[in-house]
Parts: sequence; C-alpha cells; structure tokens
Amino acid sequence: MVRRFSFLRNRWITRFGLVFALVLGLTTYACAIEPNWYEVRNLQLTLPRLAPEFSGYRIVHLSDIHADRWMTSDRLQRVVGRVNRLQPDLVVLTGDFITRSPETYTPTLTALRALQAPDGAVGVLGNHDIASGAEFVAQSLAKSGVQVLENQVDTIVRKGAELHIAGVGDVWYGRAHLEQIMPTLPDTGAAILLAHEPDFAEVSAATQRFDLQLSGHSHGGQVYVPPFKRLVPALADLYPSGLYRVGSMWQYTNRGIGASPLHLRLNCRPEITVITLNSPKTAPS
Repeated sequence: MVRRFSFLRNRWITRFGLVFALVLGLTTYACAIEPNWYEVRNLQLTLPRLAPEFSGYRIVHLSDIHADRWMTSDRLQRVVGRVNRLQPDLVVLTGDFITRSPETYTPTLTALRALQAPDGAVGVLGNHDIASGAEFVAQSLAKSGVQVLENQVDTIVRKGAELHIAGVGDVWYGRAHLEQIMPTLPDTGAAILLAHEPDFAEVSAATQRFDLQLSGHSHGGQVYVPPFKRLVPALADLYPSGLYRVGSMWQYTNRGIGASPLHLRLNCRPEITVITLNSPKTAPS
C-alpha cells in the first residue's frame, strides 16, 4: 500500500512538473519571443482600376504601434529599418500610434522620421490616439513626417495616372465621415481607404468606389488558439486578421506591431505587410 501510494504520488508530481514546465514555456514564449518575432507578409493584389503606370507599386502597411514602456524608440527604430529594407514606394499606418500618456510616449514616434519611401508616409488615427488626444498625436506625427488623413484624400500621380489614398476618421469615436471624402475623390483611378477599424469595410465597400481597405485595430486577437474564435475588440469581429473580399473590394487587416493591454502574443505574430499592386493589364497570370 505504501509502495502504491508512493508510485501515485510520484506520478502526480511528474504530471504537475510537466504541466508547470509547459505553462512556463508558453508564457516565456508568448511574453518574450513571439512579440519580437515579426512576420513580413507579402501580398500581390490586382486592383481593377489601377493604371498600368502603378503596376508593381509597393505599399508597406504598419499598424498599432502602441508606443509605451515596451514599444520604445529603439524597438521602433528597428522596425523602421526593416521597413526601409523592403524598399516601399509608400508607407501606410492605420492607427493606434500610442496607448496612453501622449506627452510621455509620442517622442517615440520620432523614429518614424527615418522611414524611406518616395511617396512618403500617410496614416489615420485609431481609437487610442483619439482617447489620448487626437490633435497632440497628429501634430507629433506631422513632425515625424507622417501625413494624417482625417476624412481626406491624397492623390499620387505617375505619368499622368492617379492612385488615390483616402483616410477616414476613427469609427469607434464617430469621426468617420465618408460624406466628406466622396465629393473630393475623383471618379477615375484606383482608390485605397485607410480605416483603423476593419469592420468599416461594410460601409466603404457599399460605395463601390474603393478597391482596397487597409485596417488594424484587432491585433489579430494577440492570442489565437484554433479552432476557437479570435478574441478581438468591437468593430473587428467580421474581419479580424488577414485578407477578405467584401463585395468588389479587398479588405486587409494587419495584426499590428505593438500590443495592448498585455504585451504578449501566441500564434499571432506581429506583422509588417508588403502589398504589391498590379493592374489588370499587366497582372501576372
């Protein structure tokens, strides 16, 4: 009996040890390894209204930097270095540049000054930016060389052909006003919309004017265990991560490079997206 009790006790100790080691290993991985393990995802998208002059145009998409004690200037500088090595024509950033405390953490965004792209960097604000102080964050971004589009359109011209980049205000805080964008958006040329919250695609696709919407907000859930549903914030339920077709429009949700409120990721690596645009006339078969 004593021998059997000793055997059972040792077996439970072994099981407990294995479970403890597994939990410790996963926690270490989720907190220290995966948040720093950036995935560079490459997409080839054919946009029906894209002029041949823009075939091969490279957009690097970043989202959800969440500057804070973890996302330091040094860490963001390393991300910027990786972006520059990808040789983008344009860099787009889809919101949540900081988490909170703008006076403390917007200086981190000065690292974005080093972005190198012929057509510059454009972005939209996210819900954390609005909650922290929209004007303060926007001014900091302007000083860092990022053009903030708040219900505005920026048009890029190549040999007379046009590519339109529109940015909508944050949906969460009721600042998204397509009615301000549409009258200023030309009828011809491909149009890309930047919107922090991905589920806004239900609205933007209905206009039938946008070829692509780029978004963030969801972080992909940060922790993803199939087959369970991703746990994402409101306005990211329909399109939580990756590429979708919404009517005649492509929609892409970037998982972000920062994290909030906990700095951990599991099966949901931070992401830098490279989108190469193709015209129907020159698209690879």
